[in-house]
Amino acid sequence: MAESTPQEKARAERRANRLARQIRTFAATHGGSADAVVEYIGARGSRIVLVGENGEWGDLVAPSPAVAAEAVARAGVTLHDEFGGEIAHRIRTGPYEWTRMAGFQMGGPANT
Repeated sequence: MAESTPQEKARAERRANRLARQIRTFAATHGGSADAVVEYIGARGSRIVLVGENGEWGDLVAPSPAVAAEAVARAGVTLHDEFGGEIAHRIRTGPYEWTRMAGFQMGGPANT
């Protein structure tokens, strides 16, 4: 986590620790372990996509790819290079996701 000032480095450390706690909690709640993929989302940072052992999934946003990778490492979950078929196959989706993906066609919220 190369940051330019000591204050920025300390802020990144605190953020990585907070994200690591959230990742560990997610893993514990969803079967005891989790897999993670870090995806760059532009100026907003990086998205940490988590898939629990039970198929539940969630995501967190980190301010940078370095902070995201550090948080995953501190949490002790498996980090994958890409969101491949192995991980995608394990995800369980429910009615919320299906109506959200379909938008107004199935009565879900509109994308406006």
